[in-house]
Amino acid sequence: MALASPLSPAAWLDDIFASKAAICGQVIRRKARDIEKFVGRQEFENELKRRGFQAVENAGQVIIFCNREPIRRIA
Repeated sequence: MALASPLSPAAWLDDIFASKAAICGQVIRRKARDIEKFVGRQEFENELKRRGFQAVENAGQVIIFCNREPIRRIA
């Protein structure tokens, strides 16, 4: 049985975006199921928009680009 996050949804988001990688404008990765479980998809997407960040999802992983640079798909 999976444990619930001890953090509120807002605190969970704040914790993600307080990481060194996020602060430096790099990328971070989280499981899509964790985002849905701890915060909810809509609240997560709202927070991305508020920060001007983008994210992509593949195979149950969400890659968050913690900057406002354009994303270019290579292949």
